[in-house]
Amino acid sequence: MSRAAVVALTLALAGCAGLPTAPDSAQRPISDQPSNTDARAAAKIHVELGTAYFQSGRYGVALDEARIAEAIDPGYAPVYHLFGQVYMYLDDSGSARSSFEKAARLAPGDPEINNTYGWFLCASGEERAGIERLLSVTRNPYYQTQTRPYTNLGLCYLRLGDDAAAEGQFLRAAQADPKNVRARYHLAAISYRRGAYEAAQAYLKEVHELADPAPDSLMLGIRIAHKTGNQGNEQAYAAQLRSRYPTSREYEQYSKGQYE
Repeated sequence: MSRAAVVALTLALAGCAGLPTAPDSAQRPISDQPSNTDARAAAKIHVELGTAYFQSGRYGVALDEARIAEAIDPGYAPVYHLFGQVYMYLDDSGSARSSFEKAARLAPGDPEINNTYGWFLCASGEERAGIERLLSVTRNPYYQTQTRPYTNLGLCYLRLGDDAAAEGQFLRAAQADPKNVRARYHLAAISYRRGAYEAAQAYLKEVHELADPAPDSLMLGIRIAHKTGNQGNEQAYAAQLRSRYPTSREYEQYSKGQYE
């Protein structure tokens, strides 16, 4: 699996026979639960350290911390969640899969684990299994960042070519977090594909109010303007694309007149 597919995880990886199915029971995240032994408390500290290293891009040190935590408390599910995340970003799908499977066996109802594992399955071509697991997260009242599973569900449905289902999930993601740029970008792209150019432009305007323009959002702006005959907007978006991202694939497409 490519790194690009993995990074499509938000911040944040093929057959499922024999794997644990997504649970119906809601469980409080293991990482939020109090430690009832000294070993659990120590393991939790190392997982938290490893997660901080992982988020700063120090993957080797993150793995070291996970190994220490595993040696202290091999039954602590977040250890294997951390392993899975690091291996996912290192494009080691086999190790990521086995780590997520172990985490899910130890804590089948943990929403943090199911959210990451669900996206891993989606990005690995097992969209239906991933969707089932992500839906279990949206039903979990203990999970406080519902915008994440809704966004991941939208991306899963996009991989299946189901714009209508994806749109519903991205709308939920945007409602759960008004600053969710990724959800709004995809709502703009879906509206564009449907021919709803006014809605597409409105969503894109929100995207660019919330974050600096990215190559894909600028190219989408060019496409919307081209379809609606708004030459002023098209030239403005193109100028930004040229000045900000002159070596991007999107600018190359624009230079060749490839609007679709």
